[in-house]
Amino acid sequence: MQLDPNPSFRRVIPPWYDADALCWAVLLLLLVVMLFALAGVSVALSHPAFSGRLWLPLLLAAMSFSVLASTALRMYRRRRRPE
Repeated sequence: MQLDPNPSFRRVIPPWYDADALCWAVLLLLLVVMLFALAGVSVALSHPAFSGRLWLPLLLAAMSFSVLASTALRMYRRRRRPE
């Protein structure tokens, strides 16, 4: 008798880059990057000489927010999935 290659009783093992601890570390790191970008926006708005460079911290904030949101959504969906 052959073994079933996909038995239903086994738990799905996520890849290393999708582990809970690493996702929390990514969220924390991206929160720090977001705060850094918002500080850059604040500096660019407070000095008229830097107003032309406002796009860079805004782009950094938008990119970090998009990855932060997608990671948080992935973790939320994983928690809501019934076992």
